Amino acid sequence: MNNEHLVHNLIVDHLRHRFRREYSEIKVNQEGAPDITLSNHGLVLAVVEVETESSITPEKAEQWKNLAQPGAKLIVMVPKSSRVKVMEMLWQKGIADRVGVGTYDIAITMP
Repeated sequence: MNNEHLVHNLIVDHLRHRFRREYSEIKVNQEGAPDITLSNHGLVLAVVEVETESSITPEKAEQWKNLAQPGAKLIVMVPKSSRVKVMEMLWQKGIADRVGVGTYDIAITMP
């Protein structure tokens, strides 16, 4: 298991715990589906995709376009340093107004 996969899983787990106050049903999905599906009373309200530096590609942006359909909000979580790149990709795909972009940063400080 590589470091990016570990970071991805860490962020997914953190978000799952954070969203449990707002959503009654949180489903963590496997490969090929959104990372997290957020629902209340059986109604899907949002889907979350967690990306790492190497997973941000034009092909992935096309997948975001397919996920950013009316009905459920798409939230894309990306490394803080990739936010501008991701926003440019969303504008190019014409979906910047339908996608929420969140960032994460893992910092370790030593005394």
